[in-house]
Amino acid sequence: MGKWKITGISLAVLIIAGVIFVNSPWLIAAALYFLQPSESFANTVPPTAPNYNDTAYWASLPSKEDAADFLPAELSSDQHAKRDVAVFFVHPTTYLSNATWNQPLDHETTNQRTDNWVMRFQASAYNGCCDIYAPRYRQATLSSFGSAEPESSGGQALGLAYSDVRNAFQHFLRLNPRRPFVLAGHSQGSHHLDRLIEEEVTGTPLEDRLVAAYPIGFAVDTSNGLPTCEHATQTRCQVSWNTMAGGSCEGACEILGKSNNVCVNPLTWSTDEKHVTHEANLGGIATAPDSRIEPGVADAQCRDGQLIVTEIRSPNYGARPFRKSNYHIYDYAFYYMNIRQNVQDRVGAFISAGELSSSVN
Repeated sequence: MGKWKITGISLAVLIIAGVIFVNSPWLIAAALYFLQPSESFANTVPPTAPNYNDTAYWASLPSKEDAADFLPAELSSDQHAKRDVAVFFVHPTTYLSNATWNQPLDHETTNQRTDNWVMRFQASAYNGCCDIYAPRYRQATLSSFGSAEPESSGGQALGLAYSDVRNAFQHFLRLNPRRPFVLAGHSQGSHHLDRLIEEEVTGTPLEDRLVAAYPIGFAVDTSNGLPTCEHATQTRCQVSWNTMAGGSCEGACEILGKSNNVCVNPLTWSTDEKHVTHEANLGGIATAPDSRIEPGVADAQCRDGQLIVTEIRSPNYGARPFRKSNYHIYDYAFYYMNIRQNVQDRVGAFISAGELSSSVN
């Protein structure tokens, strides 16, 4: 591999990891180019498939201590009792390599990134109510989204990743044959959840057990068969949003800013276009070493399929890996405490309506 190629890969990883600011669409294109494997998907050997009977292939399980158990210091005395509900959480893209189209599951750097960032600061939002199951899967490398048609290398890589998610979900159901469940994820994870909802949940008996779905941070619409959640305690519905600054939509907007996207405002849990001020924000959490809860970090307004933020009231959310106006990496972080409270509210409403036991198996 040439020296210029190695340098380009290093730059791309820095960009996508959010270590530097991105303020130009061509830098995003360059990052995707340098992260694209040199061989087509058809000419590569896929990584070894996961065995979901082995706990090593799960980033989070209720039977082990893991990063999804994280509780911010401000919640150290949190006494919310878990209900008899399980969360199936699918993590976003954390594989920032061009070595293969799909992550080898023994790639330690990627697994650490999944644990220390996603499990700790996203999946943990659900641990106040529910047991969390989060599979490791052969996620597609980020450049797969540059050309995601089913017949393309990117599309085939995403298809392989989805097959793992589907298999993990089937294992999850075997472990939880009767329990109500929540589906949740972010970005690539939400892309796979969208398909999973359509193919495995809607129109089946599983839909009766679905508390709600949170496929956040991707272009999700109601074509998967689930209605959009219209209020804070509605169940058997879906919640999503894509967080942007006001004004022009550039960068990742071709997949994250369509006007027909589901947009539920996480400060009111409604779909209207009312602007909601910072005072309704119960607290964001930045992926900083101190990891403190900051109330009132961001406002929110649904508009044209996007969630618009007009002002960020904290210095801790400065990284812009998908252009300055795109807050994709903060879809969870801005509204962490609102998400935490809302999933508890929906679980409570589901259990009350169904008169289900609130004891944990």
